[in-house]
Amino acid sequence: MLVEPPEDAARLALDRALAEAVRAHLAAGPRPSVDADAIALREALKGLSAPEVAAARAVLGRLDAATGAPLVVWGTASQVLAADRYGLTARVAAQPEAALKAVREGARALMDLTPSNAWYGRLLAEPDLRVVAALPDHGAGLPRALLVQKTPPGPTGDDRTFWATDSTLPNSRITDALSDAGLIATPLIEAGGLKLFVLAGYVQAEDGRLNGAPGKLSGVIGAAPIF
Repeated sequence: MLVEPPEDAARLALDRALAEAVRAHLAAGPRPSVDADAIALREALKGLSAPEVAAARAVLGRLDAATGAPLVVWGTASQVLAADRYGLTARVAAQPEAALKAVREGARALMDLTPSNAWYGRLLAEPDLRVVAALPDHGAGLPRALLVQKTPPGPTGDDRTFWATDSTLPNSRITDALSDAGLIATPLIEAGGLKLFVLAGYVQAEDGRLNGAPGKLSGVIGAAPIF
């Protein structure tokens, strides 16, 4: 005989509370800026264990996908990272040019960092397109993909900045030059004659410490919070 499972009123109440919280969150819509969202998220995750953080970020990431700008991905790493963070909602772009075109039209794009394509160099000529997030974003290692959006990132209190240059100097010489200017830089990737570095903290594009930095073509292309 089939046995009906016992009712668990306490667990059902928790499930209903979660469902109602999701409904209320969706109704509230997105926050006005990416930095405001990051600051609030950091506060919401405070005090949670690693499994709790993972569960909360999965729910909040899917809420972000439902209320935020459409998401486009380019590259295999970005597809995996986007599925983990936002669910299976992203449209796949065949080329980085297509992903950036989508950003110009109001979407956001998560794009692989790969030595086969220096797509990030386009952002030097298009200051309206900025890096606003980098995944993974736990800060324990270097990111594998950058999220680009048509919006300026702001400081959140714990950030890393992305700076590109066409300098042919060895990475050690570039990091030394930036260190002399008061900036902590870490090489991230190189492609097509362009090098991308991570600068510690939030560094504005017009920061005077970057005056005279190595390279004929160089500049900040955005910043991303660390959690």
